[in-house]
Amino acid sequence: MKLVPISFYFFLTILTISQEYKMNNLEQFLSELKLKYAPDKRTAILEYDLKENKFIKTDRKAAYDQLNNFVKENNVDVSDFNIELLPSEKLKGKIYGVINISVANLRSIPKHSAELSTQSLLGDPVKVLEEDDYWFRIQTSDNYIAWTDDDGFHPMTKTEFDEWVNSKKIIYTNDFGFSFKEKSKNSFRVSDLAAGNILKLLSEEEDYFKAQYPDGRIAFIPKDEAQLFDNWLSNAKADQENILETAERFMGLPYLWGGTSLKGVDCSGFTKTVFRLNGVILQRDASQQVNTGELVETPEKDFSKLLPGDLLFFGDHAKEDKKERITHVGIYIGNGEFIHSSGKVKINSLDPKAKNFSKFRYNQFIRAKRILNSIDTYGINTFKSNKFYNGDLYETE
Repeated sequence: MKLVPISFYFFLTILTISQEYKMNNLEQFLSELKLKYAPDKRTAILEYDLKENKFIKTDRKAAYDQLNNFVKENNVDVSDFNIELLPSEKLKGKIYGVINISVANLRSIPKHSAELSTQSLLGDPVKVLEEDDYWFRIQTSDNYIAWTDDDGFHPMTKTEFDEWVNSKKIIYTNDFGFSFKEKSKNSFRVSDLAAGNILKLLSEEEDYFKAQYPDGRIAFIPKDEAQLFDNWLSNAKADQENILETAERFMGLPYLWGGTSLKGVDCSGFTKTVFRLNGVILQRDASQQVNTGELVETPEKDFSKLLPGDLLFFGDHAKEDKKERITHVGIYIGNGEFIHSSGKVKINSLDPKAKNFSKFRYNQFIRAKRILNSIDTYGINTFKSNKFYNGDLYETE
């Protein structure tokens, strides 16, 4: 029997310890990268599992490049790791897409039973990042990242996407409705429609627009329920009057966690959709919207400086052992009242003497932000300035 020298086992032990040390350093480096490039998982990706599944993935090229440099400079053995820069090469160039149904449900993980993170409307351009068994991870025009099934959107190449972006379009302006196979409301329905849906225009008939879906389906839409997108965009004016008028269209609509359409809204989905229907794209969540716009001073809950259209933010106040947490948002309408989605879309007051006074919201009020004076600043885009609607999904990264 041939004996193995003790020095060999000693060498293996040292090698193992060295690799574990390098892996610990790699994990620490990844933690720092994530803090720098992907601190908010809603808008950026840097995920890793160094022990079981052995993968590292990110959609931030700067993070990917720095990771590779770290691995080389520190001689870390990652030969059995899958290190991937998103969009995934497995998508074979179809890294662009357009929402293909009236309201697409976007979920936190690739399962129908998963949390509804947000929604996206027909005609919305999206980045396609990766696939997992007929589920696709996409990023929407407000930079939100979530999963939708393969019926929710239509994947495209760059050429196909550019053709869609540059084509004439229409926008559906009624609250709800349908498209039809022929120029008659009695004909076969192609799909349902919701306010804000966008389709490619093929031609104008006497009473109907002939339109095309991202996947090529053709339908007729009554002219009195839609507008030419360019005309709508030119006339869209996000001012106090229009914001309040649009907000009132939602009155009584049921609260829906993750909802961002006239089929149902959560609190920030309500504010986001109201502004969107006036040509302005806000961030998705209340905790994101609060970081945009101009601060309105409300010392000691003095609401005298508030103007209609301002966003009011509510939540848990900061304490010595607890950070501030924004959990709710509404739209100020004047005279101490605000409209918001809580159970349903309704109007409450911050005036203790009012019949519709909400003591709970009054106590939870944190701050107010003015959006209408801050359009085309951080987190507040118009359709004209939003890179997704201009087709520049990847060019500025």
